[in-house]
Amino acid sequence: MLLAIEQGNTNTLFAVHDGESWTAQWRSSTESSRTADEYAVWLSQLLGMAGLQMGVFNACIISSVVPQSIFNLRNLARRYLKVEPLVIGENANLGIEVRIDKPSEAGADRLVNAIGAHAIYPGPLIVIDSGTATTFDVVGADGGFDGGVIAPGINLSMEALHTAAAKLPRVAIQKPQRVVGTDTVGAMQSGVFWGYVALIEGLIARIKAERGEPMTVVATGGVASLFHGATLAIDHFDSDLTIRGMLEIYRRNTAAA
Repeated sequence: MLLAIEQGNTNTLFAVHDGESWTAQWRSSTESSRTADEYAVWLSQLLGMAGLQMGVFNACIISSVVPQSIFNLRNLARRYLKVEPLVIGENANLGIEVRIDKPSEAGADRLVNAIGAHAIYPGPLIVIDSGTATTFDVVGADGGFDGGVIAPGINLSMEALHTAAAKLPRVAIQKPQRVVGTDTVGAMQSGVFWGYVALIEGLIARIKAERGEPMTVVATGGVASLFHGATLAIDHFDSDLTIRGMLEIYRRNTAAA
């Protein structure tokens, strides 16, 4: 039984794989100061509700973009699961080339997404992850990571509008019925939503033009579903891309061992 922990800047996902399929998934808000003991109390309660307990795990894999949290997540695995975790960026062999100027700067989430996408989609690829940041990552036909683009996330942009402009309210992100808004809320929603659609379409077009080759575009992340049906530039929406990549990395390291 595998416990996969995928930690982003906003949320942390805990997912259970029984060797055949993902059987349970839970999310918590990311707090870098949360201790291993606090994680254990929270996780043990959710496991109990699913008819599981800490002792069922024989493996753990961790992907985190919050360096100060890795110590506590590693201690969670060691102290409560009684396993030595695989940590992306530390002791996990990814099995791909990272073809950027400073490979150590590539975020764990971006590399995991690249592996998860290459496992089932024909390359070369553009992988879009919509979270705190919106990333556009290029994966070569051989699965290698070739770099990408990092832009502010849609929620971050909406929050910046509210924070920086005294008269602009905080509004929910949704697809507006019209491009031209007839009130402040409608205008803000249109600017953010259709602005991000234009950002996505524009960057995809520029990446494809620069690469000079056909590319499959895959989108993931909690916000990606908002754009489903709003643009033809995205070929696939895949909510399981990240945990699929983590499972693939775990299997590669297990086979190598």
